[in-house]
Amino acid sequence: MENFTDVKYILDGFLFVFAGILVMWMAAGFAMLESGLTRTKNTATVLTKNIVLFAISCIMFYFVGYNFMYGEGSSFIGSGAMLSGKTSEALGYPVMADFFFQVVFVATSASVVSGTIAERMKLWPFLIFTVVLSGLIYPIQGHWTWGGSELGGLITGFSDFAGSTIVHSVGGWAALAGVLILGARKGKYTKDGQVKPIPGSNLPLATLGTFILWMGWFGFNGGSQLALGSKEDIDGIASVVASTNMAACAGALMAAVLTQLIYKKVDLTMVLNGALAGLVSCTAGPDLGMNIAFIEGLIGGALVVFAVPFFDKLRIDDPVGALSVHLVAGIWGTLAVGIFNPEVALLAQVKGIVVIGAFVFISSFIVWKILDLIIGLRADEETEVNGLDIHETGLEAYPEFKRA
Repeated sequence: MENFTDVKYILDGFLFVFAGILVMWMAAGFAMLESGLTRTKNTATVLTKNIVLFAISCIMFYFVGYNFMYGEGSSFIGSGAMLSGKTSEALGYPVMADFFFQVVFVATSASVVSGTIAERMKLWPFLIFTVVLSGLIYPIQGHWTWGGSELGGLITGFSDFAGSTIVHSVGGWAALAGVLILGARKGKYTKDGQVKPIPGSNLPLATLGTFILWMGWFGFNGGSQLALGSKEDIDGIASVVASTNMAACAGALMAAVLTQLIYKKVDLTMVLNGALAGLVSCTAGPDLGMNIAFIEGLIGGALVVFAVPFFDKLRIDDPVGALSVHLVAGIWGTLAVGIFNPEVALLAQVKGIVVIGAFVFISSFIVWKILDLIIGLRADEETEVNGLDIHETGLEAYPEFKRA
């Protein structure tokens, strides 16, 4: 029996470490996707944001975030710091493996914000916001859900397997609050209400980023099985991974078909975001099987095709389509669990979405507004026109290709 316990401890710990490595690789995917869908004059800043936000997220979650999320504390927020109160013996798997797996999810949420505010926000206000998001906002709402407090019973019954709401929509709500204060990029919308496309600089890079994210998602969802010590667990992981892949395929195909029907051409950027929307859509319920994942992915891919122009009509400028992918599809994926899983009440899902969304949006809006008043969020017009790179980093991503 002792040997069996040791084997389970080892396998469960290995799952967290290996899946965490896959999720960490998603940081590269976000960096490549955002770089490819924005202009070359901002590429060095985009890359700087993505690597530093990962560093900040990991540091903040270690010092306070993990305990605020999983510590005892109150129903609102956990207590303690630096993994205090958690032991490997009590968890049944290495506490450091648990921390590592959890921390890469935090960075994912922050990466969603990065893409939405790209090309016109100063570097340091964004990084300061990341400190608050990863150290306070994300862990607090995580304490209500995965932390088990249920906010004193307010969101009892809410189910989110791997984070359609808890990770992806949280990033989306935080990003929406910021972009409403920040405003659109210069020249994106004309005075008569027309939308001026601002093409991305590198579609091969954006495609590579999408494939990296797609691969990393197998760790994101598969690792959320949280155990590898039994036949039932590996069966569950295999089902989750296969369903995750199916949802991405369905989302990409739906986006391809719809853009052909609507625009008479297949829009690659929509197909990329369709695949990602499919992934987000099944993240709340990847354990429900491939057939349901297929439906979730199809609807997620369709939602992106209509959400991107919808945000443009509202003059909400999102360079990479992150709001459509992570916020809209995240809401849909969370609702889908209440629709397709008879053990989960749809009302419980709605309550969870509303409570978490309201908390994250309002708290993020306050933080963004304070930062705007103190140091300003937006780069000046000359910096935005010339590109953020020289002003923020002193570097150009492609110095050989100077504009005339």
